[in-house]
Amino acid sequence: MTLLQIMPDDAPEQVLLRTRDPERIGAELGAHGVVLRHWPLRTEDVPALDDQALLDLYREEIEEVCERDAMTLVDIARLHPTPTEEWRKRAAKARSTFLAEHRHGEDEVRFFAHGRGLFTLHLDDRVHAVLCEAGDLLSVPAGVRHWFDMGPQPDFAAIRFFQEEDGWVGDFTGTPIADRFPRLDELTEADR
Repeated sequence: MTLLQIMPDDAPEQVLLRTRDPERIGAELGAHGVVLRHWPLRTEDVPALDDQALLDLYREEIEEVCERDAMTLVDIARLHPTPTEEWRKRAAKARSTFLAEHRHGEDEVRFFAHGRGLFTLHLDDRVHAVLCEAGDLLSVPAGVRHWFDMGPQPDFAAIRFFQEEDGWVGDFTGTPIADRFPRLDELTEADR
């Protein structure tokens, strides 16, 4: 289930709001133009599907998003654990790429078909940590500063939507803010 935690951008230890209430999450994010929707899950065995099969499974929803939001490119980002050193290196490199604060020149739209990931949004003087889980579709407006954490043992599959054919292009801010805020594993530790 989706989780939202809001903190001041200068006091990561101060939790202003922590909720799993979908209506409250929608209202808090919506006030900043961020949209969170939910799609029904079509299978529990996403890791067994190749990318094309996963896209075919959600074809109707994908076409709707592409038409509504003028998306021209759709792909899959995924990591599923394998007990090899090569996988551990690949996962660590992928994780570190997205942990620094950045923004995009277009909306960032992701549907989690499997697993989870933490989008942390720097909105005005607050930081909104949004734990997205399977079934969540998150749309972050262009220009919103944010970072993404897939966790130390990434296990997710996300359908990514792009308005431009060049795909994922990050404009990194160069600020160390992301280093001060909870990562995916720290944020969810309180739930254990």
